[in-house]
Amino acid sequence: MSNLTKVTVESNLPRPNEAKEFSCGDREICVANVNGTYSAMDNICLHRGGPLGQGTIENGKVVCPWHAWAWDPTTGEAAHSASAKIAVYSLKVENGDVLIEI
Repeated sequence: MSNLTKVTVESNLPRPNEAKEFSCGDREICVANVNGTYSAMDNICLHRGGPLGQGTIENGKVVCPWHAWAWDPTTGEAAHSASAKIAVYSLKVENGDVLIEI
């Protein structure tokens, strides 16, 4: 990871099978905790701009709270179409800080 940006601190990360949104500069980031594995992706659903970090985790996917589009938090692909894709970011926890590579 070369261009790391601090998103939050470890104690603010979502609990297992929850998602949470964070501001990161001019971006909104969704951090998802799927069965204890964290991932980071854009917070904006491509369908109608819903906030993914306010959604739920179902079957390993982040589900938008507005219209239930589901997204794979590791690839950014929509469950219904691999051609619909949002950005995902490498995430690591270092000395209590949560860092992503933009």
